[in-house]
Amino acid sequence: MSIKEIKKRLELALVKNGEMQYQLYEYELQELIDDFRTSLIEDRDEFLFAVTEHTGDVAMVLIERSGATHINEVARERLMDLWKGAYLQNMKKMIPVFAKQLNQGEIPVNGVKTIRT
Repeated sequence: MSIKEIKKRLELALVKNGEMQYQLYEYELQELIDDFRTSLIEDRDEFLFAVTEHTGDVAMVLIERSGATHINEVARERLMDLWKGAYLQNMKKMIPVFAKQLNQGEIPVNGVKTIRT
């Protein structure tokens, strides 16, 4: 799949509230959960999320410092809540990068730290 097609699929799932596939989560992300948690702790992130795309399907996982793990649509909703009004703006910037990484066979993983004001 081309970067352009991957970007379109990610936009549908992450920006336009499209459906995500649990089977893809199980196939590509579930086995990485322990590594994600380790990274979250080591990097002192507040939360971490990863997305993947395969043959047109998209999956997502979000892990919070508390250990709470959210999958697919629930992960997207939680990220929207965590990022409040910045979700769409952040996704529009990040999706092209995600598409490029996925096209290169990499899974985009993003640890997030927030600054309290």
